[in-house]
Amino acid sequence: MIEAIVKRCAGLDVHKMVVVATVLIEQVDGCLYQESREFGTFRSDRQALCDWLKTHQVEVVVMESTGNYWKSIYAALESAQLCAYVVNAHHVKQVPGRKTDLNDSQWLASLARCGLLKPSFVAPVDLQQLRLIGRYRMRVQGTLASEKNRLHKVLDDAGIRLGGVVSDIGGVSAQAMVSGLIAGQPLSVLVDQARGRLKAKRDVLRQALDEPLSDRHRFLLRELQAHLQFLEQQIQALDEQLLGAMPLYQTAWQLLQTIPGIDAISAAMIIAEIGVAMERFGSAERLASWAGLCPGNSESAGKRLSGRCRKGNRQLRQLLCESAHAASKTNSQFKSKYRALVIRRGRKRSIAALAHKLLRVIFSVLNTQQPYRDPDIDYEALIIAKNAPRWLKALQKYGYLPQPERTAT
Repeated sequence: MIEAIVKRCAGLDVHKMVVVATVLIEQVDGCLYQESREFGTFRSDRQALCDWLKTHQVEVVVMESTGNYWKSIYAALESAQLCAYVVNAHHVKQVPGRKTDLNDSQWLASLARCGLLKPSFVAPVDLQQLRLIGRYRMRVQGTLASEKNRLHKVLDDAGIRLGGVVSDIGGVSAQAMVSGLIAGQPLSVLVDQARGRLKAKRDVLRQALDEPLSDRHRFLLRELQAHLQFLEQQIQALDEQLLGAMPLYQTAWQLLQTIPGIDAISAAMIIAEIGVAMERFGSAERLASWAGLCPGNSESAGKRLSGRCRKGNRQLRQLLCESAHAASKTNSQFKSKYRALVIRRGRKRSIAALAHKLLRVIFSVLNTQQPYRDPDIDYEALIIAKNAPRWLKALQKYGYLPQPERTAT
């Protein structure tokens, strides 16, 4: 029999329009009192829920973190100064013993009474709102990339091979040429739009652009270019919102920018995802596990089965992988680590490992409040020094190197 830790607790089963609440209260004589009620999710209903919980003097209120419906309920409980836990639904399902047909609110209250649940990390309200902006920016950025690919496809369909000559179809020169194609400008004027190093490719550009455009191709190009410009303006407006909120987190924001691969926007979006107080996570390992970047640890009978990363914060993982791509091209320890891993692990796994290391560095920088200083460790040299004897023996074994001569005794 598990001893009850919380004497007065409540479980909430949160839906879009209905909240089912169950309170479990241990009486003086040891008997357990249980009561369940249903509430709506409008503002007045949320206030009634808080008043009802206060009437029962509930110590802990527990709910699952499913969807977005819990956020307004959690905010109401927090405003009413009630201790609220948002728990991982996966953790709740792993607890054995649910043999009877209890509803979710009763089961959550029972687990909370026995102290079997721990609260998940819930960011402050300001960071939650910044998360909405940052995550929407990532979605708009993906739409922008998709529209650029569509522009490539329309140009290729028309026989114009501009995408094979320029490195970025969204660049200034390429967009000026697309505008000229839409306006029907002559070929000589289109080629004169080349800027910078693209001027050396005028002959190739003339051949790539020498193709008549139909009215329907021109219509699609006009629509795509207008949509691209709109998306770029939208991203700029979102960036202004993110950067405008950074004075509240000025120190952490500037510290993160000292890490290779992280710019001002990336630093702002990382702060929106994990905050600035690292004591909430406790250690870099726990932060990596929460983000879903730590390697898996599945073993059976001493045999390693899988190292697949667990599910976690997808947006943070995407941000860190993008930053890891940038860090792998800088003169830092991340570049040498990437080169050492990519040979045997492949590009994608190496980037994931680099993102894991980047997150650990972020934790250290924010926890110590000290800027990043690159140790300049040559991981490639360390791995070669570790494995060179084994490689030499293998080369000698298969005849690629002569066998060492034995000294006579």
